Amino acid sequence: MIQDNPALIHAIRARFAHVDSCPFQGPRIFFENAGGALTLNSVVETSAKFAAIPDNQGRDNPASHALVDIINRAKADMALLLNTISGQFFVGESGTEVLFRMIRTACVNAPKGTRVIGSSIEHPASRSAAIRWAGIAGLDYVNVPHNDATGMVTAADYAELMTPDVTVATILHASPVTGMGMDVAAISAAIRAVAPECFIIVDGIQHAAHGQIDLKAYNVDGYAISPYKMFARHGYGVAWTSDRMTALPHDMLIDAPTNSWEFGTRDTGSYTTMSDVVAYFDWLGGEVSDEAEPRARIEAAGRAIHAYETYLTDAMINGTGNLPGLRDMDHVSVLAGEDNPAREGLVGVVVHGMSSPDVVRLLNNQGIRTHTRKADHYSGNVLTPLGLSDCIRISLCHYNTIGEVSQVLGALKALGD
Repeated sequence: MIQDNPALIHAIRARFAHVDSCPFQGPRIFFENAGGALTLNSVVETSAKFAAIPDNQGRDNPASHALVDIINRAKADMALLLNTISGQFFVGESGTEVLFRMIRTACVNAPKGTRVIGSSIEHPASRSAAIRWAGIAGLDYVNVPHNDATGMVTAADYAELMTPDVTVATILHASPVTGMGMDVAAISAAIRAVAPECFIIVDGIQHAAHGQIDLKAYNVDGYAISPYKMFARHGYGVAWTSDRMTALPHDMLIDAPTNSWEFGTRDTGSYTTMSDVVAYFDWLGGEVSDEAEPRARIEAAGRAIHAYETYLTDAMINGTGNLPGLRDMDHVSVLAGEDNPAREGLVGVVVHGMSSPDVVRLLNNQGIRTHTRKADHYSGNVLTPLGLSDCIRISLCHYNTIGEVSQVLGALKALGD
């Protein structure tokens, strides 16, 4: 267990850039991981190395051949990380952009008059794409309401509204507002039980840093990641598409290979930084288990990350040392309930009598980085039904410590004294 091994926590933190200080602010605690996780030092080094290489893929020279080999190796690494032996990976502008492309492709190829299903908990990256392209393609959009109290949606919620004419479905793996993870495998099974040929696309952007991904178990057709939220860097998104989605007519250059999803020359560094992420998971899995096979080590790392982050969020909610937890602070309310086993490294709170931006500013002045979520186009679907104009998002990762949790608890407690 990570929490029982201070040396391992130190080793983990040593692998990340700016783990305890900001180059602009100085010393700080980073609880803004849902907005973008810390970057692996290896990713920083890889990015600099490949930014300096002038050659492109597809040329007949040694550098170009090497770049193609590196990209192919990175795709194999990503297949290991996401646990798939089929389909293909491609990179695009961002996680949002690749979600739009996959959802657009599924919708414009669906028979007119059929249905698209998605849920109200979804980030606008998938929800906006599904509603927009359903309308353009002449499809009906079906909204599955999420549970306001738990901050999540279940397979049973989808099943209640499923019909055989559903041809496209979207699923959010984890919410960046409530922090709750959805059971993608169960939701996918509920969809396919009624509409087995439905194209299912998953937004995995928030979930990716908090536990393992298992495409073999999900039985879906598309999955999207934003690498900057998974210890890599900004500037690109990663998509996986099933073979049957790739077989659909999709945006591509005239006379280009029909299985191609990418436009123009991609940055080799974007691919190979994902290899750095996979290597990190492999290393961590070796530290927390005796597993010999790479996929088994990755799964062990995912379990350890989830267990440790649960330990940290439980301490935040229930208290640690002589500090009361959020549940015992009369001036604080926790979104989606204090006892919610679906939570993945994120606690959303409201401080009564204070605006969330003011609280975030006060915390930042004490070197504690959090974030305000407002009832806008990003988070209004979650906050407005709760009667909230905003909330404070405290989001953590497995490189955070119990000492950092204690500091944020002390700061929030003082607001009620």
